[in-house]
Amino acid sequence: MEKKLFEEAQEIMLQRFGKDSLIALATESKGKPYVRAVNAYYENGCFYVITYAVSNKMLHIKENPCVAICGDWFTANGIGENIGYILSSNNKRLTEKLRIIFKEWYGNGHIDENDTNTCILKIKLTDGVLFSHGKRYDIDFTLS
Repeated sequence: MEKKLFEEAQEIMLQRFGKDSLIALATESKGKPYVRAVNAYYENGCFYVITYAVSNKMLHIKENPCVAICGDWFTANGIGENIGYILSSNNKRLTEKLRIIFKEWYGNGHIDENDTNTCILKIKLTDGVLFSHGKRYDIDFTLS
């Protein structure tokens, strides 16, 4: 994808997903596919999800980090990674940002910051297809 088209696609990605966004996240375990809706935030070729380290999705990703996502005229493949406890020093800046982005539901009892299993899932996109106003963007995120 030429640089200009990649930049156009990135701008659309930020408009659509640079906020609290509901996407479908697919994982695989023992040959069986699993899909669920998650709240996610997009930035620089990655989606971020607040989750629980021992949830099925995270156990599947530990077993096989290859994931797929879908939402709002966008589908992609990526690599899932548990980047650790939400209050770890490495996640401080990101957690502050996610608290603001997910403010509609963050403080409603769903997130327990004191539980060390509360973690951030990073989905580093590898490739995807984005549609906008009749135009198709085939995106190779590994080139960014």
